[in-house]
Amino acid sequence: MSNYGLFLIIIAYLASLFGIAFFAEKNAKSKWVNNSVVYTLSLAVYCTAWTYYGSIGIAANSGINFLPIYLGPVIAAPLWIVLLRKVIRISKQHKISSIADFLSLRYGNNRFLGALVTLVCLLGIVPYISLQLKAVSETFQILSDDTSYVSTSVYDDSTFYIAVLLALFAAFFGTQTTDASEKHKGIVVSIAFESILKLIFFLCVGIYVTYFLFNGTEDIYSKMSQASNFKELTSVNGFENGFIWLYTILLSFFAIFLLPRQFQVSVVENIRERHLKNAIWMFPLYLLLFNVFVIFVAWGGNLSIGNLDQAEYYALLLPLQNGNTFLSVLVFLGGLSAVISMVVVSTLALSTMVSNNLIIPYGFLDRFLESHPERNNKFIKNMRRVSIFLIIIVAYVFYVNFSYELSLYSIGLIAFVIIAQLAPAFFVGLFWNRGSSRGAIIGIIMGFAVVTYTLILPFSIQAFTGSSHFTDYGLASISALRPHALFGIDFLSPPTHAFFWSIIVNVMCYLVFSLLYKGNYRERNYAEMFIDSNNYSDLQDSALVWKGEAYVAEIKKVLNKFLGERRTDRALSLFFRKYNLAPDTQMADARLINFSEKLLTGSIGSASAKILIASVVKEEEVSLVEVLKILEESKETIASNKLLRDKSKELTQLTSKLKEANEELIEKDKQKDEFLDSVAHELKTPITGIRAATELLMDESDDMPTEIREQFLKNMLQDSDRLSRLIHNILDFEKLSKGRAQLNLKKHNIRETLEKAIFSMSYLADRKDIEIIHSNTSDFHAKYDEDRIMQVLTNLISNALKFCQPKTGKIIVDYKYDKGLLEVIIKDNGKGIPEQDLPFVFDKFYQSKNQNIIKPQGSGLGLAISKTIIENHDGNIWVKNNQKSGVTFGFQLPFE
Repeated sequence: MSNYGLFLIIIAYLASLFGIAFFAEKNAKSKWVNNSVVYTLSLAVYCTAWTYYGSIGIAANSGINFLPIYLGPVIAAPLWIVLLRKVIRISKQHKISSIADFLSLRYGNNRFLGALVTLVCLLGIVPYISLQLKAVSETFQILSDDTSYVSTSVYDDSTFYIAVLLALFAAFFGTQTTDASEKHKGIVVSIAFESILKLIFFLCVGIYVTYFLFNGTEDIYSKMSQASNFKELTSVNGFENGFIWLYTILLSFFAIFLLPRQFQVSVVENIRERHLKNAIWMFPLYLLLFNVFVIFVAWGGNLSIGNLDQAEYYALLLPLQNGNTFLSVLVFLGGLSAVISMVVVSTLALSTMVSNNLIIPYGFLDRFLESHPERNNKFIKNMRRVSIFLIIIVAYVFYVNFSYELSLYSIGLIAFVIIAQLAPAFFVGLFWNRGSSRGAIIGIIMGFAVVTYTLILPFSIQAFTGSSHFTDYGLASISALRPHALFGIDFLSPPTHAFFWSIIVNVMCYLVFSLLYKGNYRERNYAEMFIDSNNYSDLQDSALVWKGEAYVAEIKKVLNKFLGERRTDRALSLFFRKYNLAPDTQMADARLINFSEKLLTGSIGSASAKILIASVVKEEEVSLVEVLKILEESKETIASNKLLRDKSKELTQLTSKLKEANEELIEKDKQKDEFLDSVAHELKTPITGIRAATELLMDESDDMPTEIREQFLKNMLQDSDRLSRLIHNILDFEKLSKGRAQLNLKKHNIRETLEKAIFSMSYLADRKDIEIIHSNTSDFHAKYDEDRIMQVLTNLISNALKFCQPKTGKIIVDYKYDKGLLEVIIKDNGKGIPEQDLPFVFDKFYQSKNQNIIKPQGSGLGLAISKTIIENHDGNIWVKNNQKSGVTFGFQLPFE
């Protein structure tokens, strides 16, 4: 493919990324922009050209040794719920915009520490960016079949123009606001889009190599198994290599938290903490998919190409060698996506760190004009834009002069080792309040010095002089000082060896100097705020310990420089309203100092914010004893607030329960009235019948035929029996519900009890031509009061008889043993119970609301009595509608 054609494809691809980013910025509140999938895919910026090409090179040369660099992030992902959530919460509270700001703030807004962290990140990431440019350049040459061409100037180097385009992209979408803590949704969405593309394209080439060039994974494996070094390619290779795996896993574990680009996407760009719940499994899944075919593409390249010097680009060479130019272009675009993501986010993060921690706090604070917020903001934006271009230009210079000496994998590991020097100050500082700025600074400097001696210096000397004398013999030819075998440890790879010694020195310095030199009151204050972030988030601005004299008007002037009068007035108005302060308050307190520093942190960094606010206030030194006292008071306030909240919550719940109980009592009272009306009606009905029949008999006794007289007497007898039963049921129910009824518990056979109950109801069933089916012949003995259980069975069967249709009605009676309980069911095919009545059919005073219209015979007490009887047996009773028709009643009794 021609250079111009390939360059046009790159231009078109970058233009599409501009379009996606522009669309995302315009639709910043859309659910397509703000979701956990986009957030997780943005974390895949971890997968750079090193992942896309370098892993294949390692797999081709060393087999499974490419895995540790991905195992670290996989191990880290479940811990995000604890670690990363804490970092995100702190960063949002304090408007932190970079890893340098985070560490600077943790150690009391230490300006020098912020600058040191920025320099370390620059020294680690600029070569890493050059790695990306190297990958683009070499793959561009391979695809355009121009590997023999060597550019003689910047103007005919395609890599330079690609670097400039990336700088334009980062500058345009990364510097639209001065507040670097604000979200860059355009960039995040474009990164998520690139993450999808690079994964799909990588899977495509993996499938192509595995299943089209070869006959699947077994074919590749069987052919590679013939190689002489196959055992080394498929095993950890001994104790020494196990150490290399361990340290590489730890190195990548640190990197997923500390790399500026990872901090940017995982912390600064996080919109909602809950997105972490999906990220902890989606991100490892993404890494797994990315690495499924790495080993097979690498081994396929070994079998087909066999040139280990070109192993890093097997994914591009294999389809190109077999005439599949289209797939090669896709692979190239996937690699370009990995490069663009890394370069754009890294330069964005580094430019913020450079402006906030190097340029502004060291000499440029005086350049900001007092009454020109627009000009000040423009100055900050331009500062970051220039920083982006300078970072990429420096990376390009490094690429031109040094990157040919190292592989993608080597440059990546060097960057990881340098960035790992921030680990003790970062991780230990999150959980140990004694960690001081002096310990952090000395630890980072000494750790970096060790990395320089053991890793950077040997490479630099060899690159400039071509001599390996220093590497082979050490400083002053002292064997113990050989940079790759310090103090005789010579079995580790150079990056792992450098990491081992540097992290030991770093941690020891951090711990020792933190114990020897306590931090000042401000450090101790922020240490407590970081460590106990959950509690201090409740206090917000009150968490800062500060003592001195400050005027609101002076602070307002500083804020006006960067926010403008309108934003400043609005922010202060909200602050005064939040703390119920008078709008004309003149003296500022610790809360306003903290609030003002937070407002400025996003624009100029935490260290510069502290310097600016300190310049207009008279701060007094606070002793550590006072700090601890105030912090203890703060904790007591938090505890008191929590106790008050808990009590308030309890009172709210109690009020709600009382309200529910009151409503229930009102409803019960209403139901009781309805029940008493119903009982009165039931009592009056037979009495009225008896009275009417008696009067007729008295008036017409002489002239009344014998048959009619006998019928009246029979009716009077039936009404008397009905009245007697009703009174008995009421008294029986009252006795059972009050617990005054004694149960006669004896061992009975449930089959025999059921037969008795069915026999007693058979005459009623025969009258309505309803079939009662009972076919179970099993004998189950349980302890129960047979008379009472007979009463329950009679009530349930008679209830079923009432609602079954004559001639077609069927009632099934059955029982079984289930999980330590004896269960009896009565199932009918009647009309069923209205769904709204089901929960209430056993209530003491409840009757179905449709009974005023369609009222079956009976007092409505049968089911309530049955429920009470079963509960007195320590059992339970239930009811449900059948799927087609009818109802199933059931009860369970304890069964030994």
